Amino acid sequence: MTSSATKPKPRGARARAAIAAKTLRTDRWWLAPLITVIGLGAWITYATVRVFMHDYYWVEEYHYLTPFYSPCVTDRCIPEASHFGQYLPGWWIIPDAAFTLPFLLLFRLTCYYYRKAYYRSFWLSPPACAVPDGHASYGGETRFPLIVQNSHRYFFYFAAIISLINTWDAIAAFRSPEGFGFGLGNLILLGNVIMLWGYTISCHSCRHIIGGRLKHFSKHPVRYRAWGFVSWLNVRHMQLAWITLGTLALTDFYVMSVAAGWISDLRFIN
Repeated sequence: MTSSATKPKPRGARARAAIAAKTLRTDRWWLAPLITVIGLGAWITYATVRVFMHDYYWVEEYHYLTPFYSPCVTDRCIPEASHFGQYLPGWWIIPDAAFTLPFLLLFRLTCYYYRKAYYRSFWLSPPACAVPDGHASYGGETRFPLIVQNSHRYFFYFAAIISLINTWDAIAAFRSPEGFGFGLGNLILLGNVIMLWGYTISCHSCRHIIGGRLKHFSKHPVRYRAWGFVSWLNVRHMQLAWITLGTLALTDFYVMSVAAGWISDLRFIN
């Protein structure tokens, strides 16, 4: 029986060049994965520390609540920050926003862009185009735990509900001891909510929900316009993914700084 190595090659076929190098790329292809590791690693470290700090998340005077603690549902929470009640024990291992953080984490972990980002950077699978995979075999997303990635469309609904909660927090913060108030913290909270909505509705799942099953756009003009807007945002999904990491960290750090008394909130009205 003739092996594949000894089979005669078709007329005109050329033998593949024997290249010992793993890749012939001479550019800095490793820079993008490295920056992603540093950026995501720094954000994850900061967020983990803040979530388990269990302090400096609420500014009583102006009703500022950081999104990392919204809604606050443990019996350790400040009552004014517990808009939806307190249902969980205040053990240090339980995040105060235990009802929302897991779903937000799953929404981002299963996001198409983030999957590409951490597959390439943390898992080297593959780190870049025309660069070999860092693993000996590839199993795809057909087995646990990666099969959970296929549930991204369902996590989108939870993310939308959480965005509504963050919107309520931003609106409720327009108050002061004298009544209506407006300060720098309000601008930061509002800007964060706008960016979060941009990232959430620019999701591929949202685009499919709005117009993915329509056969005749002409019969659904409103949905067609909405689909066009979401499609415009969808092109910017990667940028919004990074921007919202920045606005979340900025919002949390500002609320923490005011709550801890490190700085005073810059007030424009009351």
